[in-house]
Parts: sequence; C-alpha cells; structure tokens
Amino acid sequence: MLAAVTGNSFAATEFQKDHPRRAEVNHRLANQDKRIHNEVKTGKISKAQAKQLHHEDHQIRKEEHAMASQNGGHITKQEQRTLNQQENGVSKQIGH
Repeated sequence: MLAAVTGNSFAATEFQKDHPRRAEVNHRLANQDKRIHNEVKTGKISKAQAKQLHHEDHQIRKEEHAMASQNGGHITKQEQRTLNQQENGVSKQIGH
C-alpha cells in the first residue's frame, strides 16, 4: 500500500520534471556532474573534493524536488533563482 502511494506521488512529480524551470535546473546539475567527473579524471581535483561537490549538488537536487513537490511539480521563478545561485557556488569550486 505504501509503495503504491509513494509511487503515485513520485510519478506526479516526475511527470512535471520537464517543466522549463525544473528542466533548466536539472540540466545544470547534470552538466556539473560531468564537469566534476572530468576534473577528477584529469587530476585537477581530488576524489575527496569531488565527493564534497557531488554532495553539495545532491543537496541542491533534494531541495529542487522538495520545492517542486510543494508546487504541484513546478518551481517558481524565485526558487529557480535560489537554486541557480546555489549551483553557481558549486560551479565556482569545480576546477580550482
């Protein structure tokens, strides 16, 4: 029963993940993930640094999901700005 309830709410949120503001935030997170992996591969950052950056991105992703779940699967323009500012902070740490 719980799995069915959880599955349905997840499906509703997943359905809305293509909303333009959510798609932009999620695209940036995916791009940062690739950049982090590339920086480790080229030796520009350590695995420990990468782990910390991945953790920060994971926290942003969790926040994005929480925001969307409160808004019927959407995020507001202000929430998008907030998430982008957080992503900018992580982005600046990549490759230093």
